[in-house]
Amino acid sequence: MAIILVLGVGTLTAGCGGGSDQPTELQLANIGWDENVAVSNLTKVLLEEDLGYERVDVHKLELDSAYQEVADADMDAFQDVWLPNQQDLLEGVGEDVELLDPWFLGTTQQGLAVPSYMDVTSIDQLNETNADLIFGIEPSAVAQQVLADEVIPQYGLKQKLVEAPTEGMLAEVEIQYNSGEQFAFFAWSPHWMNKRFNIRYLEDPKDAQGATNDPAQCLTIVKEGLQQKDPVAYAFLSAMKLPEEQINDLEAVINEEEDPLEGSRVWARDNRAVVQPWIDAASNVEAS
Repeated sequence: MAIILVLGVGTLTAGCGGGSDQPTELQLANIGWDENVAVSNLTKVLLEEDLGYERVDVHKLELDSAYQEVADADMDAFQDVWLPNQQDLLEGVGEDVELLDPWFLGTTQQGLAVPSYMDVTSIDQLNETNADLIFGIEPSAVAQQVLADEVIPQYGLKQKLVEAPTEGMLAEVEIQYNSGEQFAFFAWSPHWMNKRFNIRYLEDPKDAQGATNDPAQCLTIVKEGLQQKDPVAYAFLSAMKLPEEQINDLEAVINEEEDPLEGSRVWARDNRAVVQPWIDAASNVEAS
């Protein structure tokens, strides 16, 4: 399966943008979740190719490290903040970061899911199936911790919880799904999995998943003072907005291209009306 991969950092040279004090490099934290890979690589493409940045680096980090490195100003921004899920992480970095308005303009969904060919609708029915495994994601993810510490104990689930990087989990889900196996896995939207697989999110009558059952916002944090130090990047990141259909389409194109940079480049070319307002917002700051 063509899984979105985190691209090693490359350097593209473009014309210098802004005045002599305007930075031409940016550091982005990336935890490897598909929406984060998509948005960070799209940011890299547009800043380098349309706004004159010499280098935008995308760094693969664990979730807690992404927050801390933005707070320490080692990273300029992290674009995959899920609230309220990650509220404790956000509070842990206090006033050392600035939270921007949501970039995702849809309603998120997350929780345990099964293929639609399984005849279950609720978590409390899982033990009545032949499923032996629950495929989860990185142990640093709040939702994964809730699965291990709350959901499985409260429901007395017999299935083994498998922790894995997101791309590995999705690869295994595709194998199991195509074989017609019975299994459960952690799913969320926005994500291309909701287009590729016919799945069902399970009801949680005990509310064991707590706040992760509720719709979340997807936002960006930037290091303190970024607006003053790099007003072009700040304006761009603030202007970036994507509804569910567009982020899913962006992820799908990246999968088709098997390269997050090239996929982002193709998508940006084909969706110029979407990205142009972000570029214009940054250009207006640059020209002022």
